Amino acid sequence: MYRGAAVNLTLVTPEKAIKLAANDVFRQQLSRDGKLPLWGEILAGCGAGTCQVVVTTPMEMLKIQLQDAGRLAAQRSVTTTAAPDPAPSLVAPNPTHPASTPRRSATRITLELLQTKGLSGLYRGAGATLLRDVPFSMIYFPLFANLNALGRRAPGCQGDPQERAPFLQSFLAGCTAGSVAAVAVTPMDVIKTRLQTLQKGEGEDSYRGILDCTRRILRREGPAAFLKGATCRALVIAPLFGIAQGVYFLGVGEQVLGLLG
Repeated sequence: MYRGAAVNLTLVTPEKAIKLAANDVFRQQLSRDGKLPLWGEILAGCGAGTCQVVVTTPMEMLKIQLQDAGRLAAQRSVTTTAAPDPAPSLVAPNPTHPASTPRRSATRITLELLQTKGLSGLYRGAGATLLRDVPFSMIYFPLFANLNALGRRAPGCQGDPQERAPFLQSFLAGCTAGSVAAVAVTPMDVIKTRLQTLQKGEGEDSYRGILDCTRRILRREGPAAFLKGATCRALVIAPLFGIAQGVYFLGVGEQVLGLLG
């Protein structure tokens, strides 16, 4: 249940830091007289989503291989008569000698990808990641900003961009905006995951790109397949962004830096 947790713990902090900081920078650059129109909020979110992909793509790539290894190993253990794959697995034991290959770690997978495919191996599926994360940020940040603004309750500071909303308001705004954006981009998340899964199980397709993957899923599984996992994504991303935005707007980072300084 916790395979890939180490990768998330290592990379999710810089990913969220880049995403939140980049959105703030773009919002400041696009603001005029302290006001930011809706198109500016959407454009700032687009920039934030683009910047985060430099960390998100390798993080998702490694996490998927680690999480999928158990499924592949279980499938191969019951398919003893099947012919072995022509290429060795990066993440699963050899089906003919299950004890001969040690369990793969994120470090081992990273080194093997760099040795066999170079840096591009870690960025496989970057296009699909962009097509997921950019629309996510374009939906999430404007929605969060408007929901969070409802919590600025000081009568004398209404409209003041420096006025902070209460933690609960920021938390609920992050949860709501995160769940809405997560469900909206689930189709691209499905496609991205299929493209980044290096080792295929019995009867599973290999895809040549985003369009090929989309056509095959639509033809073989129908439109409903593009919403697989939408509920799980909403349940995970809602509290994730609720906590992240609440802590961010409370200025916890600034307080910690102040203590260290």
